[in-house]
Amino acid sequence: MLKRVYDDPSPDDGFRVLVDRLWPRGLTKERASVDSWAKDVAPSTELRRAFHQGDLPWQEFESAYREELADNPAVGMLRAELAEHETSTLLYGVNDAERNHAVILLDVLGL
Repeated sequence: MLKRVYDDPSPDDGFRVLVDRLWPRGLTKERASVDSWAKDVAPSTELRRAFHQGDLPWQEFESAYREELADNPAVGMLRAELAEHETSTLLYGVNDAERNHAVILLDVLGL
């Protein structure tokens, strides 16, 4: 499941994992109610900046991020961590619920 980290936590979320490299602005750890912070699975700083500044179209971002994930050992560690929980929610900070890295990560993880 995916959810914006700024949305209120719910018992239905289960194990809550923040998958952003940067901590969300203005959000306290208590309010975020994050169980784990998997910042190493987030897009590289360069890739994130290029996409958010509009220098990289979605399709190119998606392709480049999938390449990063293919070589990233943190993906396997996250997959193992998520397997320990019946229900998990990946948390992201951006406003766009359809075009963000968490959507791609969820697909790569096979969830």
